[in-house]
Amino acid sequence: MKIKFVYPLWGSSHLPLKDLILKIKAAGYSALEMNIPIDKNYTEELLYVLEEQNITLVAQQWLAPHKESLEEYADKMEKYLYHLASFQPVFINSHTGRDYYSFEQNCKLFSITRKVSKDTGIKIIHETHRGRALYSPIATNAYFRKFPDLRINADFSHWCCVSESLLQEHDDFLKEAIVRSDYIHARVGSEQAPQVNHPAAPENKKALDAHLDWWSEIVNLHETQGDPVFYVCTEFGPEPYLPTLPFTNKATGDQWEINLYMKDLLQTKLISKK
Repeated sequence: MKIKFVYPLWGSSHLPLKDLILKIKAAGYSALEMNIPIDKNYTEELLYVLEEQNITLVAQQWLAPHKESLEEYADKMEKYLYHLASFQPVFINSHTGRDYYSFEQNCKLFSITRKVSKDTGIKIIHETHRGRALYSPIATNAYFRKFPDLRINADFSHWCCVSESLLQEHDDFLKEAIVRSDYIHARVGSEQAPQVNHPAAPENKKALDAHLDWWSEIVNLHETQGDPVFYVCTEFGPEPYLPTLPFTNKATGDQWEINLYMKDLLQTKLISKK
C-alpha cells in the first residue's frame, strides 16, 4: 500500500497558489487539502496547477463558527458540499455539525452528507474535531450507533484535549474509531491542548507515541484490507494552534518545519516497516 502525504492550505493561504503547490511537491507531498472558495478565476487556476503538477485534491468542508439555526447551517453545508464535489476530489473531509446542536439535529446533517455522497459519487468522511458533532469519544459513539457506515478522519488530538487524557479511558471505543478511520490528520495533541509545541520535544514523547500507535493501527488495517493508497495529512497548524510567547505573540516554532518533521518521521514509522 502506498501512503500519500497531504499538506494543508491552512496556514499557507497567503502564498500564491502555484508557489505553494510547487513548494509542497518539492518537499515530497502528493496532495493538497483545502476548502475551495466560490470564485471562478481562483478555481480555474487551482485545477490547472493541480493537473500540471500532478497533485491530488482533498476537499475540506469547513464553515466558520457562527451561531445559526439548523436550517441555515444545513442549507449552506449542502450547497458547499455539492460545490466541492464538482471538483472531483479524492474525497471530502467534512467538519460536520455543531456541538450545540442536538443529537437529532446533527443526525439530519449526517443524512444530508450521505445524500450528497450518493448523488455525486464522492466519498465524504467526517472529522473528529472540537465544536463539531464528533467533538468527543462519547458524543461520537452515539453517531456510530446510528450510522453503521459513518467514516471518519482520525484527528484524535481533539479528543485528547476534550477528554483531558490520551484516551486511556476510551480504549474500547477507540478500537471502533480506528476501524472507521479512512484518513489521518497527523497532528499530536495532549491532555491540555490540540497541538503540542513540537512533536520532537522530549516532554511530548508520551503523547507522540500514543498517536503513532493509533496511526500505525489505522494504516496496518487498511493495508491488510488491500487498499492501494492511504492519505495522511501532516496538519500542525499556525498560530494560535502554534503556541506563542507572551507579549510578543511570536510563535515558538515554525509550522512548515514541524510538518516536514512529521512527514519524515511518519515515513520511517509507517512506511519503512512495510
